[in-house]
Amino acid sequence: MDFEELANEHKDAVYRQMLRVCGNHADAEDVLMEALLNAYRSLGQLREAAAFRAWLGQIARRLCWQLKERETMAPLLQLSGDGGGRIELASKAEACDVDLARQEIKTLLWQAIGELPQDAREVYMLRTLRPEREEVSKSWGFRCRR
Repeated sequence: MDFEELANEHKDAVYRQMLRVCGNHADAEDVLMEALLNAYRSLGQLREAAAFRAWLGQIARRLCWQLKERETMAPLLQLSGDGGGRIELASKAEACDVDLARQEIKTLLWQAIGELPQDAREVYMLRTLRPEREEVSKSWGFRCRR
């Protein structure tokens, strides 16, 4: 299989898909580049060249979801207007407990999402990452009722 030929043939379609999933050009470009790199490294795992677009798209979607997960896990607390721009925690032990609880919740959530059927998981991720009902409906070929 000629990776360059496959990549050139399918990268535009996967980019458009990532634009919808990621929500902006910069993230879509970054995700596509990283997906192409991962695909190149793992090309030996691809059995049929005809499946390249779907395979690359799956790699890219996973990367986009990871990107969105990192953004979601950014500090949830808004900094107060205390001028110093810092929030003091009661102790390091409390900070560790909060981090551990947050990590456990995140792990359980991703396990539950991973157990969903593929279609349901994709709908959930689209809805979570792009909450505009009309766009999600349109991407699945449904008409949205008002």
